[in-house]
Amino acid sequence: MENKLLLKKYTNRRLYDTEKSIYVTLDYVTNVIRQGRQIVVLDAKTGDDVTASILTQIVMEESRKKNYLLPIPLLYLIIQYGENILGEFFEKYLEHTIKNYLLLKGFTDDQFKKWLDYGANYSQINPQGIPNLSSLKSLFDLFPGNMKDQISKKDGK
Repeated sequence: MENKLLLKKYTNRRLYDTEKSIYVTLDYVTNVIRQGRQIVVLDAKTGDDVTASILTQIVMEESRKKNYLLPIPLLYLIIQYGENILGEFFEKYLEHTIKNYLLLKGFTDDQFKKWLDYGANYSQINPQGIPNLSSLKSLFDLFPGNMKDQISKKDGK
């Protein structure tokens, strides 16, 4: 199961971790997911996959704790359009969008840290401060043309 944790859900609503042979809570499952692991939850009696139900339950529990994972306008859209339009969108595009966002966020966080470190060291060597912006060009290639043009103009290109 490609490192997925198999859980069994019993009729008494208890979840059973098949790796550790213990009953677990939703908080336990939430922590497993936050550590980067995926889960598969099977109904112990029927064998049906009830993973989506458990994941939805986790989202609901988080909202009860005032940890809102979804904005209200999005919740309205989910209810209004249900599985018609949004089902396909969520299945095909939202997951990729979030993964790309996290990848870009990680890249920019790392890059800004490098710039801050570089800026602290550079200002000691060169009191004029900010270096040539051409090193930022690849980052700004992600944005509309006029922003790239502004960078090129500042670099004198």
